[in-house]
Amino acid sequence: MQDTATTIQISADPFAVVAFVAYLAVIVLIGVWSAKFSSAGVAEFFVGGRKMHRYVVALSAVVSGRSAWLLLGVTGMAYTMGAGAVWAVTGYITAEVFLFIFYAKRIRRFAEAYDCVTLPDFYAARFGDKNGLLRTTLILIILVFMIGYVSSQFVGGGKAFAASFGLSGGVGILLTALIVLAYTALGGFLAVSLSDTLQACIMILALVAVPIIAIIDFGGLGPVVAQLQTLDLTLVDPVALGAGALIGFLGIGLGSPGNPHIIVRYMSIANPDQLRASAVVGTIWNVVMAWGALFIGLAGRVYFPDVAALPDADPEKLYPLLASQHLHPIFFGVVVASIFAAIISTADSQLLVSTSSIVRDLYEKILHAGETIPQKRLVLYSRIAVVALVAAAVGFGLVAEKIGVFWLVLLAWAGLGAAFGPTSILALYWQRTTRTGVIAGAITGALVTVIWDRVPALNSRLYELIPAFAAASIVTAVVSVLTKPPEGVEEMFDSMELGDK
Repeated sequence: MQDTATTIQISADPFAVVAFVAYLAVIVLIGVWSAKFSSAGVAEFFVGGRKMHRYVVALSAVVSGRSAWLLLGVTGMAYTMGAGAVWAVTGYITAEVFLFIFYAKRIRRFAEAYDCVTLPDFYAARFGDKNGLLRTTLILIILVFMIGYVSSQFVGGGKAFAASFGLSGGVGILLTALIVLAYTALGGFLAVSLSDTLQACIMILALVAVPIIAIIDFGGLGPVVAQLQTLDLTLVDPVALGAGALIGFLGIGLGSPGNPHIIVRYMSIANPDQLRASAVVGTIWNVVMAWGALFIGLAGRVYFPDVAALPDADPEKLYPLLASQHLHPIFFGVVVASIFAAIISTADSQLLVSTSSIVRDLYEKILHAGETIPQKRLVLYSRIAVVALVAAAVGFGLVAEKIGVFWLVLLAWAGLGAAFGPTSILALYWQRTTRTGVIAGAITGALVTVIWDRVPALNSRLYELIPAFAAASIVTAVVSVLTKPPEGVEEMFDSMELGDK
């Protein structure tokens, strides 16, 4: 056990640096290799031409939704509160099983039938958005929350660089942004999906190896549990947290059907009938990664019972510290790569969603509606937009560096989940849903998320996603009933239900 009076810092080992740089080189090479395919047009750049393999979709959908939130945030939360952190991962794992099996098929079939490349494309086609009001509303919501979401990944990268190699947080944020920018702008969706698949393998390897080795070095699971009980009995009690916290953690899963960077993965699969296979692979990966993160937090608590022993007394820096104490420098470099795999696999996906909102939805479909714009020009503008969005996210990240990754991600996750989750589900399953209802519901979800988060008396009792999701659902349904029913919906639903009958 480490001396709790001493704050431990990690020095950069040449072997660890070489292993990490090798990982980065592979990621950039994937971007370079994918550049030609992604330059063909916006469908290739943003959804891989809807030709993605079922296992690529499974792994990229899973890791794009986990981010630094899992490897830094959840490990830090498990360190702080113990086994109760399991409920933070239970909700999204359960939700994503149902999304893969049911939701994903319908939106994928609709996307092909109506040539939808982005999530706003889906809404515009589903509701006949002739004046662009619906699309504009959705673009604004995506950009507001996505910039904060991408920033949280850059902040996570800054923390990982600080804890792993002793760099300052600001320098780490800039380096993370440059890495993401390098291959996302080049390779588009294909590079993002292929790198996500590689990164999923790196993440699961590190998340399994680190806690197992740390627990064995301590003498086994029995001594670890005994030590946790000695420190605090609630650390080994998964139901020690209050009802509000339990409901809030489970409610995290409500964000999955509303986060565009996850939904676009479903739209990219080559054959929608293969989504059940994706569900099996994705769920296994989700469960193993979640348990790895939880046990890293629990094992870390017995090695460093006093938070002052962690770099900057920050629980979100536990993972690289624990790995550095138990692994050879080369394997420690792989662990650092796993952290960046989580960060990059989410940040790149979010950048593509934000870029598609600007270039596909705003520039092509609203500002130049009805015009024919060369595909190569749209791809060029997309790459320029990626650079601009990275710059904006870096600026926000440098300002918000002191905010915990876990909570910064949860706010963005909630805003997107509440705005798009209820409205997309109703659009896919309820024919009576109207364009006005969706606009009202999306705005309600976003506003309730922000307001609830800013009122301490409310956010201390319940995670903002739950009331925001409920409010958006009710408003969408009520306004839809009070407005004119849409026309031609039967044909649309036939395209979604193809193969289910």
